[in-house]
Parts: sequence; C-alpha cells; structure tokens
Amino acid sequence: MTTFDERKDAFERKFAHDEELRFKALARRNKLLGLWVAEKLGKSGAEADEYARSVVLADFEEAGHEDVFRKVRGDLDASVSDTEIRTQMDTFLAQAAQEVQSG
Repeated sequence: MTTFDERKDAFERKFAHDEELRFKALARRNKLLGLWVAEKLGKSGAEADEYARSVVLADFEEAGHEDVFRKVRGDLDASVSDTEIRTQMDTFLAQAAQEVQSG
C-alpha cells in the first residue's frame, strides 16, 4: 500500500468517526431537548422519557434541525418563544457534544 493510500484510508476513518460522534451528539441533544419540553408540559418519569424518544425520532423526518424544532414548537404553548427553543437547542447541542467527547 502506498503512502497516499494510507493517508486516504486514515482520512476516511477519521471522517466516519467524526460523523458517528456528530450523530451521537445530535441524538443526545434531542433527548435533552425532549426532556426539557416534557418538563414544560408537566410530564415526568416514563411519560417524559417517551416524549424525549419522540423528539429523537422526529429528527429522522428530514435533513437538518427544523423537523425537531417544528415538533417541539407544535407541542409547546405560546408562552415559550421560538428564540427560547432555538437557544435551548444550541445549549443542549454544546452540552451533548461535550458529553460525547468525554465518553
């Protein structure tokens, strides 16, 4: 195998690893967001966990984050602003990425 092939394979492995970490961080972000929304909706315990799972699954509807946003926006009343939801999404993504990085 040539040095070029070895470098190419290393880059491909790194890309696959980075994508796996990104997927885990987004799934964790969605779970944290779901638990936050569940609390706002007065859910707790198994009911909150089930709601959080529904938020995680909502992310598979389309590419990007808008499917998750629409899901929680539709479930929350007007007392929670779009800005607050998006801020929480960003906050939870940073927290989830740090948790995934640290293992």
